Amino acid sequence: MSILSEMRILLNDFEVGELYRELLAYFGLVGALNECQALESAWKDPYNRREIEGFIKAWLRRRRERKEAVVGVV
Repeated sequence: MSILSEMRILLNDFEVGELYRELLAYFGLVGALNECQALESAWKDPYNRREIEGFIKAWLRRRRERKEAVVGVV
């Protein structure tokens, strides 16, 4: 996903798939003719770009918090 490359974010394939599915659902792009192209087109618009970046950053925060919570539970 070039969006993640531009944001300099490295995720494993499972995480990329999970994030991608959640992004598509959140922005109402599920079922679009070409979902990937629709997301890339949205990325080019400054408003949508801010929204997508915000979503990704929040997703990463939630993921990190879940991992820390799991590590803390013994």
